Amino acid sequence: MPGPLTQLKVLDFSTLLPGPYATMLLADMGADVLRVEAPGRLDLTRVMPPLEDGVSTAHTFLNRGKRSLGLDLKKEGSADVIKRLVKDYDVVIEQFRPGVMDRLGIGYDTLKAINPNLIYCAITGYGQTGPYKDRAGHDINYLSLAGVSSHCGRKETGPPPLGIQVADVAGGSHHAVMGILAAVIHRQQTGEGQYIDISMTDAAFALNAMAGAACLAGGQEQKPESSLLNGGAFYDYYRTSDGRWLSVGSLEPQFSSRLCEALGLTELKSLAVSQNPDQQKTLKAALSERIAEESLSHWQAVFANADACVEPVLTISEAAEHPQLQARNMVVGVDRGDGTLQKQIGFPIKFEKTKPEAGWIGKKLGADNDDYL
Repeated sequence: MPGPLTQLKVLDFSTLLPGPYATMLLADMGADVLRVEAPGRLDLTRVMPPLEDGVSTAHTFLNRGKRSLGLDLKKEGSADVIKRLVKDYDVVIEQFRPGVMDRLGIGYDTLKAINPNLIYCAITGYGQTGPYKDRAGHDINYLSLAGVSSHCGRKETGPPPLGIQVADVAGGSHHAVMGILAAVIHRQQTGEGQYIDISMTDAAFALNAMAGAACLAGGQEQKPESSLLNGGAFYDYYRTSDGRWLSVGSLEPQFSSRLCEALGLTELKSLAVSQNPDQQKTLKAALSERIAEESLSHWQAVFANADACVEPVLTISEAAEHPQLQARNMVVGVDRGDGTLQKQIGFPIKFEKTKPEAGWIGKKLGADNDDYL
């Protein structure tokens, strides 16, 4: 059966990561996504290395399954093209600063007058309201203002620059998809479209979850290496003799008991369940010393059949080859357009009946102009 969103048509004005990732997820689920991109305004993900056959792998991934319309929205007549197209679309998603779409003559009020059932989603760094609404920012800034960075990392070295864009993807992309699909359900029930305002800072602030609850309701501000889950206890990463890392998440007594037994540290079982910070430091020091004596492959063998919540820190290429991710089809081949396939990350949600498909890799800018102009 086709994907669950095959009846949904999306007009995508977004660039870089948050919006394109969101519309990629929608396209994977079957939505018909038309990406509108200005020929003279380069999207950096098109040229971001590494390149394959002269095309960025970031672009071919983020824009898979979408069609491409090259259109300079500042030129006379471009707004008329969008007004004609929007009659047949369910969703508009854009990522400009507040007011830009209005100045281009295709803001929400204008498009809603043409298509009253339209769902319009705007993704910005700080939202459509508030003193920061027009301020520039990136993922690291949103995480900082949202309080997330303040309790991550180490006391001595401070917050880490993360290898993934949490505010962009977990914040902007995922919350945008959630909001759009909720609005689709609302429209099915009432016939009404609506405007969705996604702030990546808002979403990042919401990701504080347990630490946020402890602070706002409990008056306890979480600092780096101060809690059970952020390095304040033995739940942590440990370096092996060959410079690799082992993750230890053996929080519950049954798991910590198996951890100590596997490491030959049975005398330290009582420390694992202790709330005493000094005892936790003693346990962490013992774990660090013991794990540093052997290689990562050694510990992988030791914990292969031990149900102790201990796993190796894998590289992306190693993760892609892991039997679990292979079994879950998390690496897929996506059509390059010439019958050959490019390896890409697969769709993470498994539907029983409506199987998502990756479609094709991101197209050249304006590849579908003849169909729409």
